[in-house]
Amino acid sequence: MKLVIQIPAWNEEEHLGTALDALPTSVEGFDEVEVLVIDDGSSDGTVRVAEEHGARVVRLPGHRGLAVAFVTGLRESVRAGADVVVNTDADNQYDAGDIPALTAPILRGEAEMVIGDRDPGSMPSFSPLKRLLQRLGSWVVRRLSGTEVRDATSGFRAISRTAALKLHVFTRFTYTLETILQAGEAGLRVVSVPIHVNPVVARP
Repeated sequence: MKLVIQIPAWNEEEHLGTALDALPTSVEGFDEVEVLVIDDGSSDGTVRVAEEHGARVVRLPGHRGLAVAFVTGLRESVRAGADVVVNTDADNQYDAGDIPALTAPILRGEAEMVIGDRDPGSMPSFSPLKRLLQRLGSWVVRRLSGTEVRDATSGFRAISRTAALKLHVFTRFTYTLETILQAGEAGLRVVSVPIHVNPVVARP
């Protein structure tokens, strides 16, 4: 079993090294773990930092947007033989120690997509307006997708190979809501697990 941890990155030289250092080199249930950085046309030292940390780098021709980088990562991960893909952020927002919890439901055959639930209502970095919008957006996604995802805007998620082959994002800058809706429409099982965030850079 192979796990690919993908990180879309745009001008994240400052934080990317910290995020890469935090990633596990082994995860229970997998024989191989590969790190893939998708560079979204960075003009700083993002690519250099990624390469210095031993990550494989895919470079987009210019700044194409987060959603394009995300989908490019999925396609490259599948080509690389990934059985499961974990997507995380380049700014080290998410606690990489939760990756085994994200992948576990897929390994147990209980889900094709697992969303990391940040419990936004308890996050001090979320303003009251952001909390309201997050709750509203997640409620709409739950209704339309038939899932029980509470934190639909979380980018920290695990995706099975089966799900990765079925997801197609048509916008440039967001993928979080659209992929859950598509998964629901395709009859894929989507679940949530509690995760932790790193408070220094925590942001929606």
